Amino acid sequence: MTASFALPDPVVELTDIHELAADLVVIGDRRVPLVPNVGIIGGREAVLVVETGMGPSNAETVLRFAADYAQGRRLYLTTTHFHPEHAFGAHSFAGAATYLVNRAQADDLRYKGAAYLEMFRGLGESVARRLDGVQLPEPDVVYDRTYDLDLGGRIVRMRGIGRAHSKGDQVVELPEEGVLFTGDLVEAAQFAIFPWFPPHDTDVSGVGWIAVMDRLAATRPRLVVPGHGDIGGPQLLTDVGDYLRLLRDETWIRRDCALSEDTIAEEVSALMIEQHPEWSGREWIRNGVGCFCAAHRTGDN
Repeated sequence: MTASFALPDPVVELTDIHELAADLVVIGDRRVPLVPNVGIIGGREAVLVVETGMGPSNAETVLRFAADYAQGRRLYLTTTHFHPEHAFGAHSFAGAATYLVNRAQADDLRYKGAAYLEMFRGLGESVARRLDGVQLPEPDVVYDRTYDLDLGGRIVRMRGIGRAHSKGDQVVELPEEGVLFTGDLVEAAQFAIFPWFPPHDTDVSGVGWIAVMDRLAATRPRLVVPGHGDIGGPQLLTDVGDYLRLLRDETWIRRDCALSEDTIAEEVSALMIEQHPEWSGREWIRNGVGCFCAAHRTGDN
């Protein structure tokens, strides 16, 4: 994974705050690459932070904001998956917040975190600078499948949803308010990010991702907070599911005709861009084609 152009500084700024409900805000990503949407969810007794931003300095910005917001309430932290802009600031919360994640994500952090740290340092000077001083975190609480966190009058449900964008994806739900934090399972107005880097990392599953999107869409949340991009309604889930199905089908049709992977990537990329000319992240289409080609070879359908 290398940067083909100079990336902007992936800094979390407190200039785009969205209030979704009482005691529930999102620090927006401002459409800056490698900046996540960060959630701050409050109850009578505690506040949960969702995502840290990339590296210690961003995490410290988020922590200061959360501590001021909490006004003495206990702090918790969770992350939707282990990728650097989402979780590689968690160490900055040590001693100030209880960090809890699903077991598959904890395993990703342990076994793949160091390799991703080195890979992301290669994306450019601004990213490398944000990763200075990163210490890979050790979660305080690890759960297997589902964890209901009572913040005091508000329940937040965390669910490990199985292999999709990564092995350890987790969604964060507020059942009463109908709000869903998806991490990189959903990006708004952007082609799905496929971290398909054979032979080093092939854990992303396009087939599994489609099944996950179908399950999430069936819950019909009122608001969806994507990993990156603008907050929206349940149509965001439908858009991603439809795109992934089309990507799979168009890839497999061409694979059945014994076309080369390069030819498939060229043809399918052109088709996807024609379908969604306004979406960013076109470079990820080719990775998605590679992932679905591998699934076609192994019969993972």
